[in-house]
Amino acid sequence: MTLTATKTVRELAVEVPNATRVFEELGIDYCCGGDRPLEEACASANLAVGDVLRALEQGSDASASVTACDWNTTSLGELVDHIVNKHHTFVKSETPRLQRLIAKVAGVHGQNHPELQQVQTAFSELADELAAHMLKEERILFPYVKQMAGGAGCSPSCFGTVQNPIRVMMLEHDNAGEKLREIRWATNNYKLPTDACVSYSSLFAALVEFEQDLHQHIHLENNILFPRVVRMECER
Repeated sequence: MTLTATKTVRELAVEVPNATRVFEELGIDYCCGGDRPLEEACASANLAVGDVLRALEQGSDASASVTACDWNTTSLGELVDHIVNKHHTFVKSETPRLQRLIAKVAGVHGQNHPELQQVQTAFSELADELAAHMLKEERILFPYVKQMAGGAGCSPSCFGTVQNPIRVMMLEHDNAGEKLREIRWATNNYKLPTDACVSYSSLFAALVEFEQDLHQHIHLENNILFPRVVRMECER
């Protein structure tokens, strides 16, 4: 496979094994901002294009011997189930735990670190938005996708073309990405202050894990599931 800087970040994330891990480590947005050419994304992140291309090549070589699921070719039903069982379940379990942990740390350190109030507000808004977002996917969009993929024909939908709810979901993904960036900015890229306690350190580690999982979650929907569903509808 030839890697070029003119390909979009989204294309590389879909086509190159381990690319999402490389992008995560380098701070390149591959989910909500994945429609930019790699060279433009590198310029925004102050990264040398050649270095990023080499990292992608090395990441691809390292994962060549690892057997992984190819979500571009697996059934849409399996992909939907994976998103719900892995990523939706993770969000549902982690959001209340993180809200409690943020409240605890803000209660102890908030006077010296007022940015924790911004983190608490942004994460609370993110948690509420994700809960409503996932409910719409699980009750409306995903069952319809499975019905489409079943090949037996679909009952009339309440939204016309499937592109309508997908457009809404992608806008909500953009909003979630903005909340993640707000939290990362407020925490100075999760840099721990000198007076950080164990709970403070645990909070930042958990927020980083949450961010990485949500990036992968949005990538699977924006870059793989939704384009496949739109193509299927157009081909019917």
